[in-house]
Amino acid sequence: MDTLIPYDSLSPEALDTILGDIVSRDGTDYGDYDLSAAQKRDQALQVLKKGEAVLLFDTESETIKMILKDALSNYDLM
Repeated sequence: MDTLIPYDSLSPEALDTILGDIVSRDGTDYGDYDLSAAQKRDQALQVLKKGEAVLLFDTESETIKMILKDALSNYDLM
């Protein structure tokens, strides 16, 4: 089962580290232009703040992922 992690419950340092890990993973696509790691983290944070995405702790892989809020129904949540 996966667990929702409210992004605003994390310290700024922890959130920055988690977002840095997420945006640096293979398969993360930002289109036809290159962004710096800081720009990618800022974009991810804005999506979280707008409520368009959430952070999930995946208990199987023991990693945190960011998914669009519309996709929550596809996950077995605690």
